[in-house]
Amino acid sequence: MSEETTKKTFFRRRKSCPFSGPNALPIDWKDVKTLGRFISERGKMVPSRITSVSPKKQRYLAQAVKRARFMALLPYVRTEAEQGRSSHRPANRG
Repeated sequence: MSEETTKKTFFRRRKSCPFSGPNALPIDWKDVKTLGRFISERGKMVPSRITSVSPKKQRYLAQAVKRARFMALLPYVRTEAEQGRSSHRPANRG
């Protein structure tokens, strides 16, 4: 029982929104580099619980990603070939 009383509680630091504050980045659909940080390697948007974006800014970010995709600045889906992986081809047994 002495082990249970000596355990320290885990303190998790609260993340702050990267788009809020005095030196915050603006959300712009033309800034592909910034938007790319919030898109997974499969081309999906990363959820706000992982990126710590506030709900209001997450809606703006989603709209910016959709606009960038529509204007062909970002892909809708990234295929495995684009990621540098080999595609699903049968082995050459010649």
